[in-house]
Amino acid sequence: MLVVDDSAVVRQVMQALLESDPEIKVSVAADPLIAFAKIARQKPDVVITDLVMPRMDGMTFLRKIMAEQPLPVIVCSEVAHRRTEDAISALQLGAVEVIKKPKLGVRNFLEEHRVMLLDVVRSAAQARLFPVPLPAAPRYTADAILPLGPKPRVHHSGVQEKIIAIGASTGGTEALREFLQAMSHECPAIVIVQHMPEAFTRAFAERLNRDCRIQVKEAADGDHLLPGRALIAPGNHHLLVERSGSIYKARVTGGALVSRHRPSVDVLFRSVAKNVGTHAVGIIMTGMGNDGAQGLLEMRSRGAQTIAQDESSCVVFGMPREAIVRGGAMAVVPLARIAETALKMAGSAALPD
Repeated sequence: MLVVDDSAVVRQVMQALLESDPEIKVSVAADPLIAFAKIARQKPDVVITDLVMPRMDGMTFLRKIMAEQPLPVIVCSEVAHRRTEDAISALQLGAVEVIKKPKLGVRNFLEEHRVMLLDVVRSAAQARLFPVPLPAAPRYTADAILPLGPKPRVHHSGVQEKIIAIGASTGGTEALREFLQAMSHECPAIVIVQHMPEAFTRAFAERLNRDCRIQVKEAADGDHLLPGRALIAPGNHHLLVERSGSIYKARVTGGALVSRHRPSVDVLFRSVAKNVGTHAVGIIMTGMGNDGAQGLLEMRSRGAQTIAQDESSCVVFGMPREAIVRGGAMAVVPLARIAETALKMAGSAALPD
């Protein structure tokens, strides 16, 4: 793989951390022009690049890679509002992941996030290929945040609103855009977990809000789930759905990493299985690993209808595959048909005219 950054410290630390995995070999470049020469000679499996570099900005670099020699690209960007917007644009241009890079303490930050960094690189390397299983490691389940408890003897009364719950990871930003752009103001309330770093989710939600007919916002604790509104879990926080009388509300909370993630799809789906039940539709989209597979099965066991994105339309067929194998998916459909299928399951005809 190739690391492109004008900071010698970042290049050095990234190379050392990534090569701690004996299967990963790293080359480095101080700017995009040097990187292009190395790409031509070495044909790396993955490129990690900053967006602010000398001689050529990172966005132009990304566009040229995708136009001339498409490769899985991971963007490593500072947390600043304009750069956050650029990071979201990079995902639209084809970058498969975004890593938050702090302005200070880069060495310590990267060292502390070694496992996450290695997972992101493995995920990018497997884009559009069958994923390599993650190495065995201790993981928390959704029990760490919310126990499932026994199945209620009767379903909720007085609540007729439907809820659509979605989980996605690698490749999910564009998959979610396509899904949400197919929604109208009459669609059921939507709750989403997209694996994305803290500070990027707000810009992602704002961009979708501009591009879609429905309202899209980063979830805040206590937000009501309303028809024609989609709530996206904020980075580094779990998102749960709770019932208050005849109203569904969002709960945003911290807690342990679940299935290696915070926010976790399993946590969202567990809360929907427990508190929404038969009034829910669950959707699991493209992504590496298995987060959400158990949660989708729990939703189905509590009477929800469930969908998995098919392999042909996934960037990485990891999370949907695990859900299918476990029996959590009632339907397996391509991305272009997920919105229509979900609305039919919810008993809605709320597609745009």
